[in-house]
Amino acid sequence: MDYKKAGVDISAGEEFVRLIKPQVRQTFTPGVITDIGAFGGFFQPDFTGYSKPVLVSSIDGVGTKLKIAIELGIYDTVGSCLVNHCVNDILVCGAKPLFFLDYYACGRLSPSIAAGVVTGMVKACRENGCALIGGETAEMPGVYDEADFDLAGSIVGVVDHAKIVNGSTIGEGDVLVGLPSTGLHTNGYSLARKVFEGRMRERFAGLDGTVGEELLRVHRSYLQVIAPLSGNIDVRGLSHITGGGLTGNTMRIVPKGLDLSVDWSSWPEPAIFDIIRKEGEVPEEDMRRTFNLGIGLVMVIRREGVAAIMDYLKSKGEIAYIIGSVTRA
Repeated sequence: MDYKKAGVDISAGEEFVRLIKPQVRQTFTPGVITDIGAFGGFFQPDFTGYSKPVLVSSIDGVGTKLKIAIELGIYDTVGSCLVNHCVNDILVCGAKPLFFLDYYACGRLSPSIAAGVVTGMVKACRENGCALIGGETAEMPGVYDEADFDLAGSIVGVVDHAKIVNGSTIGEGDVLVGLPSTGLHTNGYSLARKVFEGRMRERFAGLDGTVGEELLRVHRSYLQVIAPLSGNIDVRGLSHITGGGLTGNTMRIVPKGLDLSVDWSSWPEPAIFDIIRKEGEVPEEDMRRTFNLGIGLVMVIRREGVAAIMDYLKSKGEIAYIIGSVTRA
């Protein structure tokens, strides 16, 4: 008996690191001062231009979207989803990303599959100006089935204290502006998988490809659109629409005594959601609590500033919808 016979292949881990090192180095920003493989990732931030810098961190995963990636043999998109999800989580607090770390756990390490996931991470890190400075690869037979893997990521960003966005100034009459999602993003996959069990390669009217390909669409990042608005007094709150749906997530930033009035017909819902609704006979209340239904980020805007914000979004080529308002509870 040896370690490899017990299910852990150290050589495969070494091969994985060899494959990803050139890719990961492409994400390095000037703050990175160590290479991949050290016991810790070193990052020396430049806080020039910040009067009172505040670090903002978050950690998340992509849920059972991984099971679809495994079934279809497409691995890079979930890597990008992981990074973009984490970027959005700190973005809605006003922060810009500095660096990212990942955790990859599996039943049996396939260097090529793991490298495919990292390819997606690298792509998203480069697009978001975020350095991938380290990670952990865990081969755990007995915990995961041989073909399974899990994925998580943590991110650290920075915001000037005066530009923190936390919803504290939200008031009655503020307007909800929604930015479109690219599909399910990274939530609701346990329900979606149940609805389409054994049918991932089927095609439905309204979709460009198979339902599996539709469900693997990359969770988009809103950084390039939202970051230039940092410190804008008209932006009173930002909500990343993940598990819990549009109202559940946006209510997290709304002060006590206030509520939301949402016009659910004010934006075009992507076809995939109605297909899920009909194929699974899913109640509307469950649809709204489980999925983003086509709105991936909500901006809470001071009524007087809505026109200017909408003009700005149009100048960025961004489609946006006025989807409701803040009301008295």
